Amino acid sequence: MVDFLNPTGWALALLQMLLFSAGAPLLIAWVKRIKSRLQNRRGPSLLQPYQDLRKLFGKEAVMAHTASPVFRAAPYIVFGATLVAASVIPLLAIELPTTAIADVIVLVGFLALARFFLALAGMDVGTSFGGMGASREMLISALAEPAMLMAIFTLTMSAHSTNLSSVIEHVLDAGLLLRPSFLFALLGLLLVAVAETGRIPVDNPATHLELTMVHEAMILEYSGRHLALMEWAAQIKLMLYGVLLSNIFLPWGIASRLDAGSLLLGLVVIVAKLAVLGVILAVSETVVAKMRLFRVPAFLNLAFMLSLLGMLSHVILEVGA
Repeated sequence: MVDFLNPTGWALALLQMLLFSAGAPLLIAWVKRIKSRLQNRRGPSLLQPYQDLRKLFGKEAVMAHTASPVFRAAPYIVFGATLVAASVIPLLAIELPTTAIADVIVLVGFLALARFFLALAGMDVGTSFGGMGASREMLISALAEPAMLMAIFTLTMSAHSTNLSSVIEHVLDAGLLLRPSFLFALLGLLLVAVAETGRIPVDNPATHLELTMVHEAMILEYSGRHLALMEWAAQIKLMLYGVLLSNIFLPWGIASRLDAGSLLLGLVVIVAKLAVLGVILAVSETVVAKMRLFRVPAFLNLAFMLSLLGMLSHVILEVGA
């Protein structure tokens, strides 16, 4: 039973949010470091993203004279919505006061809010690159969100709840079982995560070629602290999906009690899970080439079909039995 008046629980909820914001640049640095090693390069330091953010926060934010208040407010809204969405996902423990809002619908809603203002900011100044990136982002999100909801609803049907903490607790209580529905949902959500975070083969975060960029096109007009917030929000979003995949499908190690030993174990386990996911992402981006834009709908249709197969497998094998 969650105690909503427990100050320790609220302190741990705040700690989870701080870990998301502080750990996201480190995850990006880890992926870049592994990719560099795979390409026989030395690679940047693990502290490089922090140095980049510090440098950007120290610079003046220069804006076009055609920018509206939406363009100025968008970085703060995008960063805030992404950070709140991350706080919805259980990171170290499940018995926290924020359990009540740890809902799939809330998570998707905050991510949609961030995406909406990101697209508005891309179109606001009136450049061709911003409008192009915004239209591509809306195309990808329109195909990715149904696949994401289908994959997570496959899990929520098993737990009979859309609350993420309840889903994790149900998986922990059931133990290690081979469920075809979970396997299909995991594969579908992996493809969605690649598309939503702008990684190869859907997008390349390291390029500024006008014919290929999606996310970079929308933030091309930003500078200074505004650009830092946009970049930081993108890093948190990648970690958000990594934690979502780790703690829903493989929740073993997450703390079910708010004692020091369980929390420390949960921290060690989630760091190990994210490190493994970072290696998998780096390897996949090294061996797979970026696809052309008109092939992205087929990529996301595959994600939706895998998620749909997961739900049908649950209905046939578990509900039908």
